[in-house]
Amino acid sequence: MYEYFHISAQDLGKDAKVPVLKLGDSGEVFYEIAMEMINTIKANNAAGKHTVFICPVGPVGQYPIFVRLVNRDRISLKNCWFINMDEYLTDEGEWVDKSHPLSFRGFMDRTVYTKIDPELLMPEEQRIFPDPHDPEHIQRVIETLGGVDVTFGGIGINGHLAFNEPQDELTADEFAALPTRVLTISRETRTTNAIGDYNGAIDAMPRKCVTIGMKQILSAKKIRLGVFRDWHRAVVRQTAYGEVSAHFPATLIQRHPDAMVIANANASQQPF
Repeated sequence: MYEYFHISAQDLGKDAKVPVLKLGDSGEVFYEIAMEMINTIKANNAAGKHTVFICPVGPVGQYPIFVRLVNRDRISLKNCWFINMDEYLTDEGEWVDKSHPLSFRGFMDRTVYTKIDPELLMPEEQRIFPDPHDPEHIQRVIETLGGVDVTFGGIGINGHLAFNEPQDELTADEFAALPTRVLTISRETRTTNAIGDYNGAIDAMPRKCVTIGMKQILSAKKIRLGVFRDWHRAVVRQTAYGEVSAHFPATLIQRHPDAMVIANANASQQPF
């Protein structure tokens, strides 16, 4: 059992159930994601089509590259819709304020939207976050626009995509159909995020979130997930070789026709 944890860096990707693109340092992973964004937008703009992305705040290293290329090459985002995956909530179920250090809305404003030339930037109504008071809004937007071009994201330590935490009581099909919704974040996810974002202050981490559903994530024409941390060494192997189940949500991308995990050299190393 779990033999895939012993797959070497050299053999990672062989006979995998989902393609694994192995790159060098994290910068290469971020550049690959940024270029997927840029090339998709350019192709759609040239064809007179709109672009719809599901976007994460984690990984985030692609955004400075994306912003620089958009501004340098004068790439219009006027016909783009960026649907962010999730946002933290207060205990009362409201979005945390944009000024909160963990706010994903605040991050996107500071790092992406205010850095792009206003002449190129999409209207504010095309910068979408899941709404705890109207979780169905995102699905309506996707249906109106005719689908999602690419879902970008990372993978959590328990395999979660966005904040779609494992639910062992569900079948894979039931889990794949989960919609956008409000959730209580698991302690293991809060712990992992506290280490990276809050210097270990678990009790200060938000306990609730609103997350895009697996239904929306899996509906995209393409899925591209970036991994680069030490603990991603096990995560990437379980994603690519493990049994498809609600126990480890990322395994559901094995059933997608155009999904890929993009790993740096660190995440490609054998876990133990």
